[in-house]
Amino acid sequence: ETGSEDIDILPNGLAFISSGLKYPGIKSLAPDKPGEIFLMDLNEDNPRAVELRISRGFDLSSFNPHGISTYID
Repeated sequence: ETGSEDIDILPNGLAFISSGLKYPGIKSLAPDKPGEIFLMDLNEDNPRAVELRISRGFDLSSFNPHGISTYID
Protein backbone atom coordinates (compact mmCIF):
# COMPACT_ATOMS: atom_id res chain seq x y z
CA GLU A 1 0.00 0.00 0.00
CA THR A 2 2.72 2.49 0.88
CA GLY A 3 5.36 1.32 -1.56
CA SER A 4 8.83 -0.03 -0.97
CA GLU A 5 11.92 1.86 0.13
CA ASP A 6 14.56 -0.65 -0.96
CA ILE A 7 14.97 -4.20 -2.29
CA ASP A 8 17.79 -6.75 -2.13
CA ILE A 9 17.62 -9.80 -4.40
CA LEU A 10 19.60 -12.91 -3.48
CA PRO A 11 21.22 -15.13 -6.14
CA ASN A 12 18.54 -17.79 -5.50
CA GLY A 13 15.74 -15.39 -6.50
CA LEU A 14 14.46 -14.43 -3.05
CA ALA A 15 13.86 -10.71 -2.70
CA PHE A 16 13.74 -8.84 0.62
CA ILE A 17 11.82 -5.57 0.50
CA SER A 18 11.78 -2.80 3.11
CA SER A 19 8.70 -0.61 3.34
CA GLY A 20 7.23 2.10 5.51
CA LEU A 21 9.96 4.74 5.60
CA LYS A 22 8.84 7.90 7.34
CA TYR A 23 11.00 10.93 6.68
CA PRO A 24 10.49 14.49 7.97
CA GLY A 25 8.88 16.69 5.34
CA ILE A 26 7.71 13.78 3.17
CA LYS A 27 4.02 12.85 3.24
CA SER A 28 3.34 9.39 4.64
CA LEU A 29 0.29 7.47 3.43
CA ALA A 30 0.22 5.49 6.69
CA PRO A 31 1.80 7.69 9.39
CA ASP A 32 0.73 5.43 12.29
CA LYS A 33 1.77 2.13 10.70
CA PRO A 34 5.23 0.75 11.56
CA GLY A 35 7.72 -0.23 8.89
CA GLU A 36 7.70 -3.72 7.41
CA ILE A 37 9.94 -6.25 5.69
CA PHE A 38 8.51 -8.38 2.89
CA LEU A 39 9.78 -11.49 1.12
CA MET A 40 9.10 -12.28 -2.52
CA ASP A 41 10.14 -15.45 -4.36
CA LEU A 42 10.89 -14.32 -7.90
CA ASN A 43 11.05 -17.97 -9.05
CA GLU A 44 7.29 -18.34 -8.68
CA ASP A 45 4.99 -17.95 -11.69
CA ASN A 46 3.02 -15.20 -9.92
CA PRO A 47 5.33 -13.80 -7.24
CA ARG A 48 3.73 -11.82 -4.43
CA ALA A 49 5.18 -10.00 -1.47
CA VAL A 50 4.56 -11.67 1.89
CA GLU A 51 5.07 -9.72 5.11
CA LEU A 52 7.68 -11.30 7.38
CA ARG A 53 6.87 -11.61 11.07
CA ILE A 54 9.35 -9.79 13.28
CA SER A 55 10.52 -11.43 16.51
CA ARG A 56 8.86 -10.70 19.81
CA GLY A 57 10.64 -8.09 21.89
CA PHE A 58 11.45 -5.93 18.87
CA ASP A 59 10.13 -2.35 19.13
CA LEU A 60 7.85 -2.31 16.08
CA SER A 61 6.41 1.09 16.94
CA SER A 62 9.73 2.77 16.09
CA PHE A 63 10.68 0.49 13.17
CA ASN A 64 11.46 2.83 10.26
CA PRO A 65 13.51 0.86 7.70
CA HIS A 66 15.68 2.91 5.38
CA GLY A 67 17.43 0.53 3.01
CA ILE A 68 18.11 -3.18 3.28
CA SER A 69 21.05 -5.43 2.61
CA THR A 70 21.82 -9.10 3.07
CA TYR A 71 24.92 -11.04 4.03
CA ILE A 72 25.59 -14.52 2.67
CA ASP A 73 28.06 -16.63 4.61
